[in-house]
Amino acid sequence: MRVNRISRARRRTAVGLSAVALTAGVTTAAGPAAAQPRTAPAAAADCSAAYKIEQKLATGTTWTMCWHYESEAGLVLENVSYQPKGEAKPIRVLTSAKLAQIHVPYDDGSVEYDDLTGFGFGQGLMEMAPGECPGGTIKTVKVPDAWDPEHPNVKGLCTTTRSRGHAYRMQGDTAGKVWQKQGKDLLVYTVNQVGWYEYMTEWRFQDDGTINMNVGATGSLSPADYDAGDGRGWPIGKGAKSYATSHSHNVFWRLNFGLDGSSKNKVEQYDSVVSPPAAGGQAPRNKTTRTKVTKELAGDAKNMRWWRVVSTAGKNKDEHARSYEFVPGATSKYPGRSFTKHDIYFTEYKKCEQFASNNIRNCGTGGGKSVDKWVNGQTLTHPVAWVNVGFHHVARDEDQQPMPVHWQGFSLAPRDVTAMNPLTPPELADQNGQVERGS
Repeated sequence: MRVNRISRARRRTAVGLSAVALTAGVTTAAGPAAAQPRTAPAAAADCSAAYKIEQKLATGTTWTMCWHYESEAGLVLENVSYQPKGEAKPIRVLTSAKLAQIHVPYDDGSVEYDDLTGFGFGQGLMEMAPGECPGGTIKTVKVPDAWDPEHPNVKGLCTTTRSRGHAYRMQGDTAGKVWQKQGKDLLVYTVNQVGWYEYMTEWRFQDDGTINMNVGATGSLSPADYDAGDGRGWPIGKGAKSYATSHSHNVFWRLNFGLDGSSKNKVEQYDSVVSPPAAGGQAPRNKTTRTKVTKELAGDAKNMRWWRVVSTAGKNKDEHARSYEFVPGATSKYPGRSFTKHDIYFTEYKKCEQFASNNIRNCGTGGGKSVDKWVNGQTLTHPVAWVNVGFHHVARDEDQQPMPVHWQGFSLAPRDVTAMNPLTPPELADQNGQVERGS
């Protein structure tokens, strides 16, 4: 019964291919526990020009990284470095970054999908037209285990730049001077089709050192799901005949940090508590407490709580340890599975731990198949971060046809990576810390 439902709901995966090709592809994607990634030529520390992305933005910041492509995870970025104007050399941020799962359970309990490791996400890389990568370059990707083995090369990786509006604006002591800067970003993205959905995986690297990770779902609502007669859907089309079944998209990212070129990073959690005003005080008081995370953690987001990964190998010019802070986006946490019950996980690095659910790598007997099983008290010396962002998709009339992109994601914000705003104008370069007068 499950096979029939999957075949019906996800038939679009096989567009232009035979049923035999589809079956073979899905089997390969699901794979045995001992399966190893099928990978396009790997990007080493000094990757070849074909697998290197280097972009100097108009504001003076340079981002550099390598890339390769895997049969399940799709695009993998490696050795991501950031060099703002005024820094003598690139600052390493991430050793590797990739999607770790898109888990899609349906509200009626009939099916759930692990799109990366069960339904050919990586193999579904889509060809892009030039208009989809305005002002940029579309790189050709050799897709491992391509659905169509006769045509594995896909023009499917866009790198381009984009303005994001104000990076800052500040008016001085008088109305005679305004400092403002328009921010620039490097965008790296792919489009992967799974069934009726098309996922846009976007990595946005800002000139101020911020990294934004987003997945946008678009494409079509599956016609096979217009059957939610049990109240777990929304009417689509005229009257109340076709009900699109509601479902969730639980997206996981896997981030292997390498701040300043070292894997020996620290993790810290910060919590703030607001108390009533003290006797005679004019306002409530806020106390922020740091907790060193020394062992593996399954973390839950909370008001005024945040985490950062801290370098043990480098400091900025103010002698402060460099770090990156997690900035969560909007999320609907799905409580139905153990691995989706937490917002962030920090685990000790283990090569076989690659996917947040339905992990198809061989971690040995008792190794577990999902990220929650890997949080077992190990001391963190080489932490890997797993971020879970959920979206509950209750369809609407506007979702057809085609379906507008709905985004989910988060950011990594630099905290003390540079001693000042990396886009500071020269006139303000002396205003670091306490100054005698304002601007």
